Amino acid sequence: MTSEPEAGISAQRPARDRTLTNDPDSPRRRAALCAELVESLKPDIDDLVPAEASPRHSPGDAVSASSFPKVLRRRLDSFFTDASISPKADGAMWIKIGLGLAVLAGCWIDLYALKPDSWKFVAVYLLSGLAQTFLMLNIAHDSNHNAISPVRSVNKALNYVFDVCGINSYMWRILHHRGHHSCINLHGEDDALTGRGIFRFTPHEPRARLHRFQHIYALFFYAMFSLDYVFVRDFECFFFPSHGYLKSTRHPAREYAILFAGKGLYLTYMLILPVVLLGKSPLLVGLAFVLSHLIIGLIVSLVFQTTHTVDTTYFPSDRSEFDNGVYHIFATTADYATTNPLVAWLVGGLNHHIAHHLCPFVCHTHYAPLTRIVKETAEEFGVPYRQNPTVWQAIAHHLILLKQLGNEN
Repeated sequence: MTSEPEAGISAQRPARDRTLTNDPDSPRRRAALCAELVESLKPDIDDLVPAEASPRHSPGDAVSASSFPKVLRRRLDSFFTDASISPKADGAMWIKIGLGLAVLAGCWIDLYALKPDSWKFVAVYLLSGLAQTFLMLNIAHDSNHNAISPVRSVNKALNYVFDVCGINSYMWRILHHRGHHSCINLHGEDDALTGRGIFRFTPHEPRARLHRFQHIYALFFYAMFSLDYVFVRDFECFFFPSHGYLKSTRHPAREYAILFAGKGLYLTYMLILPVVLLGKSPLLVGLAFVLSHLIIGLIVSLVFQTTHTVDTTYFPSDRSEFDNGVYHIFATTADYATTNPLVAWLVGGLNHHIAHHLCPFVCHTHYAPLTRIVKETAEEFGVPYRQNPTVWQAIAHHLILLKQLGNEN
């Protein structure tokens, strides 16, 4: 996949008959326009690994295994074209955007207008942290995939939700697209597998004695994930990059300016203004800040870790193990709690993670029906579909993997 996944689910089709009708409101015309939109936004799934067929797929199926990626893409495509549905944000998504922004703004209006006492201040501050978590998972993630609007400027504006939450949107986009979507579960390439010596996330990584306890201390370090991103990780990636693709990238000067401006804005409204304008104790504000980030870090880490690093997913040794990126996605990705709409609503549909990797340009409010298509098609072709029925089971299987990797060479 490219760093800006932009283009439809199915392979390129011949140009459609433009003479179907001149009436833009006719069902046939709407279907044609929707199909063109899907095609114009196609992610190049095959860029992950070449061509077709999978060494892990049994050739004895009634239907040829090599046709699975094409059939799946056609069915996912048809979900939008047959019903003239846009793959971008629907009404539910715009409600989520409005609600998330309103809660965050409301928290800070409440702090400065009502000037609550210490414990109420901490409670409202923590609520703003939950609002930031919701915004990052539901809005910033989708916008950085250009999944909210076909208008790039709309997505670009919503990208800065990350910066408002203290994380540089430009660097996150590079790490997420180039350092994850294009190299899922590949040791040395997938940024999500970066353990910094504290964790062993893949069997291809050397094991240290400390890793025997990683399933015990994991949640503690996960809670510090967002603090690390705000104060260390972004600066490290800009100025002391470890990945080859970051070392070879010349970042525009404006992105350095946005990095420092974004961090300055975030730390000002989160730490400085409550002390200066509200007269709150620096210790109290610092405590609320740390507690807020511990909540953010733990939630965001577990939402993502339970989709790729569980004991049922596969860790390829290199890109050549699969002849088609679709098989790579199915082998390295697991869904969880896909029948629970509340979970999907809270985590931005990221529990429907296979659908997300197959259709990263699609707004997450469409993932539930796409997951049903994914499951049915995989069952039809005999392709393993990995899932955990609940969030707690997904977390348990992630910790089981950490324990296995910590004790096995």
